Amino acid sequence: MQRPLSTGARSAPRSAPVKSVPSSSRLSSGSSRSPWSPASPSPGARSRRHFTCVRAPEMGIAYRLMYAVGFTPWDRVLPDELKKAIEGPDALPKGRALDLGAGMGAKAVYMAEHGWDVTAVEAVPRALREAERRAKAAGVKVDFRRGDVTRLGDLGLEPGYTFLFDFGCYHGLKAAERARYAEGVTDLAETGATLLMMAFTRAVPPVPSGVSAAELEERFGPAWVLAWTKRGEEAGTPAMMRAEAAWFCLKKR
Repeated sequence: MQRPLSTGARSAPRSAPVKSVPSSSRLSSGSSRSPWSPASPSPGARSRRHFTCVRAPEMGIAYRLMYAVGFTPWDRVLPDELKKAIEGPDALPKGRALDLGAGMGAKAVYMAEHGWDVTAVEAVPRALREAERRAKAAGVKVDFRRGDVTRLGDLGLEPGYTFLFDFGCYHGLKAAERARYAEGVTDLAETGATLLMMAFTRAVPPVPSGVSAAELEERFGPAWVLAWTKRGEEAGTPAMMRAEAAWFCLKKR
């Protein structure tokens, strides 16, 4: 569940079965109403050509090694919170989805299979190749973009996304990068859009600092409101478990 990084290995790892992962109790109390204040649905899914951005960000050695040896546990789970958003009783209306740090594409493909028009941003060529293979095998269209989530404006994306998903990407960014990420996400999100994020709340290398509700409220500013937070139960290494994952749901004003 980390920010995806560049690779130096010779062969692509085989994808592992995607597992569903539940989340646990709520950190902050919320309304008894649907957790997803419905955003206006965008036009139906459209076919979008694949596009590759020639720029790739500088990535940390720890992540490069993880992709090199095929140790990418964040690519092997289908989190319960995502399933609730896509097909639960209070599911979001179908529209345009942006997967930030998509890894090997399991979650992007899952959303596309459920009728979403999906764009997936990923920096690692190895991961993108596997993601495209996975989408082809599933018979769905996903607009995969190679690029940096802190420079979303460089990717030529059209604004108007109604659902933005981040499974452990934001928490791998430094402060200045988080600021650029928030700016880019805000520019691309439709009014009423949902940003659903899983992030570690404690710093565990290579995560530079934990994520908190207060930080997100300050970082994303008045354009967004924090709807709810929940503890997460995402499996991983002992270090990942110590990092105390949490879910954050923000709504675009």
